[in-house]
Amino acid sequence: MAQAPGSPDEPGRQMSLPGESGEGLSPAIQALETYKKKDPSKVIVRFKAVGNAPIMKQNFYKITAANRFQAVIQFLRKELAWKAGDPLFTYINLAFSPAPDDTVSNLYKSFATDGHLIVNYSTTAAWG
Repeated sequence: MAQAPGSPDEPGRQMSLPGESGEGLSPAIQALETYKKKDPSKVIVRFKAVGNAPIMKQNFYKITAANRFQAVIQFLRKELAWKAGDPLFTYINLAFSPAPDDTVSNLYKSFATDGHLIVNYSTTAAWG
């Protein structure tokens, strides 16, 4: 059976995906590429003890904005020398407890105070 000239099944003809031909990438692909890039910027995080939690000697730290809040929790545990089983409750601006998968960048953009992201920590549940 003869194939029509220019058909995709013609021997020697290669298929190309959108954006592979050297033309400009579609806006959606450009947005995905931008989203995949790591943000090298840093955010100043200020830790404040609540209740009977021990006070840190240094309470200002620069943390990479692209990190998840889970990294902040792990960092705080390391600085306080707390084990994984020890209770640790974290709050943003004495108001709410962020999800561990929130990014530091999003929390900073939404809840920064005087150029700092204030993270309150406690050994017992302090707020809902």
